[in-house]
Amino acid sequence: MTSKKDRPAALNSNTFLINKTDNQEVQSLVPSKQEDFSKREARGDGLIDGVAQRRKTGHIRRGLMAGPVPKETNRKRQSQTVELAQPILCVEKGNLESLAGPQLAFKNTSGGGEENLDVNLTEENLYKKNYRRKGQSTGNEIKMKTRPNVHELNVSEMVLDDIDDVDLPEVSLQAPVLKCSFVGCPVDQHTAMELKTVLLGSSLNSFSAEWINQGFAFSNTRELRYGIVQKKGGPCGVLATIQAFFLKKLLFEHTDNSSNILLRLRPSDSTRRQCLVLALSEVLWRAGEEQKAVVVISSGRSHFTPVGQYRSERLLDKMMWFSVDNINDLQVILEQHIEQYETEVLGCILLTISAVLSRSIEKVREDMDLHTTTLIGAHGYCTQELVNLLLCGRAVSNVFDNDIELDSGNGNMTLLKGIKDRCQVGLLSLFEHYNICQVGNYLKSPSYPVWVVCSESHFSVLFGLQRELLISQKEELEFDLYYYDGLANQQEEIRLTVSVGKLTQNFQEIDADLIPPLELCIRTRWKDALVNWNETEPLL
Repeated sequence: MTSKKDRPAALNSNTFLINKTDNQEVQSLVPSKQEDFSKREARGDGLIDGVAQRRKTGHIRRGLMAGPVPKETNRKRQSQTVELAQPILCVEKGNLESLAGPQLAFKNTSGGGEENLDVNLTEENLYKKNYRRKGQSTGNEIKMKTRPNVHELNVSEMVLDDIDDVDLPEVSLQAPVLKCSFVGCPVDQHTAMELKTVLLGSSLNSFSAEWINQGFAFSNTRELRYGIVQKKGGPCGVLATIQAFFLKKLLFEHTDNSSNILLRLRPSDSTRRQCLVLALSEVLWRAGEEQKAVVVISSGRSHFTPVGQYRSERLLDKMMWFSVDNINDLQVILEQHIEQYETEVLGCILLTISAVLSRSIEKVREDMDLHTTTLIGAHGYCTQELVNLLLCGRAVSNVFDNDIELDSGNGNMTLLKGIKDRCQVGLLSLFEHYNICQVGNYLKSPSYPVWVVCSESHFSVLFGLQRELLISQKEELEFDLYYYDGLANQQEEIRLTVSVGKLTQNFQEIDADLIPPLELCIRTRWKDALVNWNETEPLL
């Protein structure tokens, strides 16, 4: 259960999809029928008001032509039924806030289409996923021949068909209400101002065009179908990190593809989308400490009128957030709205804000060495805090292992916060080559051979195809690494052959200015490694 402190902003009566009057109307439909049925059942009356019994002899069965109907035998006819668990409608504000997970959303019948803010998850999709949610249940079940649209069900018009008299005590007149939607809370001005402050430094600052116009769109180049394309500089840290987790899913966890791992580098459109959903889910779930996550989408309309010290680009005021407490629900929401992340606009901003709210604005500030640090720095570049938030779930300011305490004098200690445990994907930095920082083993030796590369104020990705290279103890080692830079307008695959050990030469004889920065980054992980670019022009 998300605590009040972790919620982006306090909710008011306007944040719910149904107002109080609507809630009372919805609730009043069910008890009246239920009580009426209970009274009749107590009297032993098998008839139900409002539902005319139809003679089976005159009933046309689906799939059969009309004609003579044979007499019923003494053997009970087996009904083709589908049993659906029936949850209680929780529509009051207190109940919504107390639900231990994604909450129910209902269409607003009193307003126009703009007021319908549900996610539109279909009942069919939930059945395909063998999908069950936490929540209260009446214990009653309803038997139906088909699965009608939930929004089209009308209790007053419901007709029970193909039900024998012995089945009547098990029948409920309630329409089945599935937990197939999530309550979305609009971002209010207070939350928008706090988000802008932690991201940009002030609520008066604005997102750059490079951020606004960047999403997670893939390359159509045959050899680079796995690559996310960056249009302009700025959000490269976000793109490279998601690219790294995408490759982890594609190469090592997506089992539907060919056993030939090289063929996995040519994914289909559906595979790319599926792996992107999984990658985004993993990042957000880790940011929420694997207990909760927040997904932010654009609703297309403003939810507040800006006042005071706030500059609006008509972005945050149109956003809504959905809070979930299990990763399956997280994947469902992202899959339903993945197009908003894939398009050429807002994708990076939506993901960044989702990660911040999943962690919570307060905890993001606590992670940093200086609480005034921003996640987006000068010229729109991603800071190390933002990259670390996506990589390991904490917006810490450093890349070394664990925390370090420094004596500031006069008995004062300064705490420098680092990476707490081994990461799934890692990071290599050119700054380490210049002794500006030290990357710890938690990032240098991740669980999977995929690294975000920080080089010359830009982030890109380096990855291998064999996990064994992370644990090999051989003195002489040779392996291939693949490099991808979404901003470089890359048109071909870059495969590097790395040799480690006695096969390498003395690099002291080579002019340092002629060594590509990428090679220097590789050598922070494999000392004195020899890199063969395999007829590809080295990137200087």
